[in-house]
Amino acid sequence: MADYPVKELGYKTPLQCANKPNMDKLAQLGELGLVHTVPLTMKMPGSDIANMSVLGYDPEKYYTGRSPLEAVSMNINLGEDDLAVRCNLVTLSGEENYEDKTMVDYSSDEITSEEAAELIKLVDEKLGSDTISFHAGVSYRHCMVWKLKEEPNLDLTPPHDISTKRIGNYLPRTEQGKILLELMKESEKLLKDHPINKDRIKRGLNPATSIWLWGEGRKPYLDSFYDKYKLKGAVVSAVDLIKGIGLCAGLKPLYVKGATGNINTDFSAKAKSAIDFLLNEGDFVYIHVEAPDECGHRHEIENKVRSIELIDEKVVSPILEEMEKQGDFRIMILPDHATPLSLRTHTHDPVPYVIYDSSSTKNSSSLKYDEESARKTNRIIEKGYTLMDHFLK
Repeated sequence: MADYPVKELGYKTPLQCANKPNMDKLAQLGELGLVHTVPLTMKMPGSDIANMSVLGYDPEKYYTGRSPLEAVSMNINLGEDDLAVRCNLVTLSGEENYEDKTMVDYSSDEITSEEAAELIKLVDEKLGSDTISFHAGVSYRHCMVWKLKEEPNLDLTPPHDISTKRIGNYLPRTEQGKILLELMKESEKLLKDHPINKDRIKRGLNPATSIWLWGEGRKPYLDSFYDKYKLKGAVVSAVDLIKGIGLCAGLKPLYVKGATGNINTDFSAKAKSAIDFLLNEGDFVYIHVEAPDECGHRHEIENKVRSIELIDEKVVSPILEEMEKQGDFRIMILPDHATPLSLRTHTHDPVPYVIYDSSSTKNSSSLKYDEESARKTNRIIEKGYTLMDHFLK
């Protein structure tokens, strides 16, 4: 959700423009501040690092890569020599030379999981081998597993970091990386004229013209969330990355029908799933909503504001209403990282957080839940992974 002031919004951020009475109420009655969820020492401010940090795990200690966390959620059993690599289905421009193409769309217009599964199956049949296999995931997000005993040296770039840019400057150049580059080039030959892509073009949608490989890592390990906090927990998310982090931490993944990872997700169903778990099964739920991030990557200004409003109305509101019936409770709200509309990618900027404890509310303030109000508190948590300790302990 976090962003920079946007000219089209009167030099306000989406959080400042959004109608979000529930988040603002919590900011007025609770603790508001800023938190660095991504260590400045880590080059890529990715969702993997940020969410690991928010859940209470020091990424500098536990992080092994993005794709292996997704592989856990996809029930891929990684061996000690296996390297998991994220495999996006992307839309590249039509230049004949692969290096001259631009990154038109890192998500192939949010290709459906059903369409993607057929394309990834073809890629695996034609490009897979004894050492390389491809596994279908959700929408544009998939996984490649490479049996590689030596240490990886790949030089790979996230596709959402180079939207609208010529890809030639961002292709892998190491010897190992060139193996993956060849797979990417061969995939384009397989996919560009596929019937699924021809049909998508007829429907005015971007085709999935190539795989894009990035986010490599080895088998992950996290300490038990229950052992750390003595709370039985669950995770609600549409994306394999967050479910994978949760599984590694021993949190129960709650599978929600209609959860998509974009603004068309079923926000209400996510809230209901969390409430049902809290009332009947456990003590803690981590709810992840991808929509504001996707809108930031796609420079969808109005949708980013609207996604924040939908989170407030359809997630925060019903959860607060139900928890207030049950007695004392605590709730924390924050973005995992910033995704400024002007940059279309993640940054290391600290993000605003709010913690509300129904048993110890402070006097009401005039602050709202946004970046500027959080800065005014002069409260900043430098090590993001300590925030969960602060919240729960």
